[in-house]
Amino acid sequence: MTQYIRWFKELGMNDVPEVGGKNASLGEMIANLSTLGITVPDGFATTADSYREHLRHGGLDARINARLDELDTNDMQALASTGADIRQWIIDAPLPDGLVNAVSEAWNSIREATGGTIAVAVRSSATAEDLPEASFAGQQETFLNVRTLDEVLQRIRQVFASLYNDRAITYRVHQGFTHAEVALSAGIQQMVRSDIGASGVMFTIDTESGYSDAVFITSSWGLGECVVQGSVNPDEFYVHKPTLAAGRPAILKRSRGSKRIKMVHGQTTAVDTVDVDTFDQLRFSLTDDDVQSLASMAVTIENHYGRPMDIEWGKDGGDGRLYILQARPETVESRANRNVITRYRLDEHRATVLASGRSIGQRIGSGAVRLVSSIREIGSVQSGDVLVTDMTDPDWEPVMKKASAIVTNRGGRTCHAAIIARELGVPAVVGCNDATSRLTDGQTVTVSCAEGDTGYVYEGDLSFDVTETQLDKLPELPFKLTMNVGNPERAFGFSRLPHHGIGLARLEFIISNTIGVHPKALLNHDAMPEDVQQQIAERSAGYADPVSFYVDKIAEGVAMLAAAFAPHPVIVRLSDFKSNEYHNMIGGSLFEPDEENPMIGFRGASRYLSSSFSDCFELECRALKHVREDMGFRNVELMVPFVRTLDEADQVLALMAEHGLQRGQQDLRVVMMCEVPSNAILADEFLHRFDGFSIGSNDLTQLTLGLDRDSGLVAHLFDERDPAVKKLLALAISAARQQDKYVGICGQGPSDHPDLARWLMEQGISSVSLNPDTIVETWQFLAEQTSA
Repeated sequence: MTQYIRWFKELGMNDVPEVGGKNASLGEMIANLSTLGITVPDGFATTADSYREHLRHGGLDARINARLDELDTNDMQALASTGADIRQWIIDAPLPDGLVNAVSEAWNSIREATGGTIAVAVRSSATAEDLPEASFAGQQETFLNVRTLDEVLQRIRQVFASLYNDRAITYRVHQGFTHAEVALSAGIQQMVRSDIGASGVMFTIDTESGYSDAVFITSSWGLGECVVQGSVNPDEFYVHKPTLAAGRPAILKRSRGSKRIKMVHGQTTAVDTVDVDTFDQLRFSLTDDDVQSLASMAVTIENHYGRPMDIEWGKDGGDGRLYILQARPETVESRANRNVITRYRLDEHRATVLASGRSIGQRIGSGAVRLVSSIREIGSVQSGDVLVTDMTDPDWEPVMKKASAIVTNRGGRTCHAAIIARELGVPAVVGCNDATSRLTDGQTVTVSCAEGDTGYVYEGDLSFDVTETQLDKLPELPFKLTMNVGNPERAFGFSRLPHHGIGLARLEFIISNTIGVHPKALLNHDAMPEDVQQQIAERSAGYADPVSFYVDKIAEGVAMLAAAFAPHPVIVRLSDFKSNEYHNMIGGSLFEPDEENPMIGFRGASRYLSSSFSDCFELECRALKHVREDMGFRNVELMVPFVRTLDEADQVLALMAEHGLQRGQQDLRVVMMCEVPSNAILADEFLHRFDGFSIGSNDLTQLTLGLDRDSGLVAHLFDERDPAVKKLLALAISAARQQDKYVGICGQGPSDHPDLARWLMEQGISSVSLNPDTIVETWQFLAEQTSA
């Protein structure tokens, strides 16, 4: 006798053949994780047997198989026609009486349990869906806010029919599944009132780099379909799992999305898409407590399944609780070969940027722009084109695999289009806002997703390199190679390269790229001109106040670097902006002096100690103290730049201690940039005050040779290998070795000149910090030298 439905609470992962991966997973969580803080809305599932019985009506299954046997899925017109015919056949066929009766009984049971009026979601769950080797994400339909039994029965027919959407047909062919072996179950699940709350998607792995110690969460107002479909640019959060497990503040990064629209329950239709008011656009859709609670749930689910997971969630705006709506295995980064790194790198960086957005895929592609305004026009896309459109959904999958790259106005990194692009290995830049108006049909462009979280569309066909590195074949070296990293967005990806930590983390990169406002303007924001106040308000929206924005963004940037490279040391250089660089920031012209030569002017330790800047320096210290002491990243070490005299060294260390950064306390190591000739000449005296030297070969070279490295007139004389420079380098290294203290180098020299790196190795330097794009090549070169 056919069992037509199963309640979620009766199900587990052994029931995938009967109710599909999605429904089986819901039952698995209800049965095993409810006592661990995971709340899943209740419901029931139709069975695969009921689906097959439906298709046997009038020999429908045989008609479907015969039609598909003659289909070429590369023929877009034939695919559309075949899919439409099959779907209509399934919708027109009457549901089995036994299924109608079983669904009616279950519906009435839910109504009685909930006291009357209910709303449910009717979701698809394929028996080949949500497997570790293939996601099938979004291949079939979901219907929200279904309120009557008749509508439930109709939606079940439509869910059954959606197994033969164009995208589902081609995806099965692409993944190697035969059509007849896949059956469909409809899940009928009580709705969470996220229409008056928030919802989104989270992954227990970074979807771009495969970094496994972070939970990546996206969130927006209203029902989750806007996030999943990619019609909204959501908020994004990263949470560090080990820090979360330690009970500490664990949010590494917050990015506020535009969130311009949301999906809500409709009055005359099931759902409506409405505009989000400006107040809600400018604030985060989740509190920090919500973010950490969701991350804890994600880790619990991941631990139970024993693999990285892709999870949809909703926050009920009525009861304020967080619910898990579905969970499935992540199928791209979790399957990647961790012993091989494939890196894409542009050879040219001077091209015009035409558009930018969120990068998907860490690859580069180029081709002719093909502007497509709707699915009716996808036939115009030829192999190798760059597909440019407002947004895509899984219906576009058959043509997405033709594209060399994909660019959209809307969407976040967890939308269906992003997931499919990753699976296909196609670079995509989503959420550009205005790509369709900035790019023209037929225009040749290069799409780069190899430069961090931000993806760029460049004018022209730019050349690029692709390299592969076998990580398990790199030999040991007699000293440590670390990296120069400024951009926290690339930290997770860079951490996959061979390394011993970060030798130089530039704080000024974080300040200029994620804040962009002079700290003095933030401290005095109420007294700023109206236009500056407006820019500050826009940038700091979502944070408690402008000063908190400054402190929190510094803390987030440093925490991303510290987490990515833990447990290795991350040496953070305190801000080393010159006055002309500060001048270019929002509000900077109101506070910065005009200097003839800023390179040797108001910078480094002298700036921190000045009464005109000391309150700004305190904000830096506050952020760094939070990262080390509250978040627990003790691998963060600090570096003081441009210390001219011994007296300056004493004063700046005292000032740092006054702000809670006492050298030696809570394992805090403080090193000094050795970049002024006086540092090398008085190396012994300076080293008595610090835990070591990090040699800044750029400034040391220009000051030793009397060059302005910003001047093209004397640029040809700039060489870190000059005998005078090498003599000072030798003095600094020798003094550090005699005092058994750390000595590294973080200037550009070793990245540009492998022979200099070899000389430094021979001098006994502790570490050499290189740009990430040269570390593998230099590592291999030095290994050859040591074995020769």
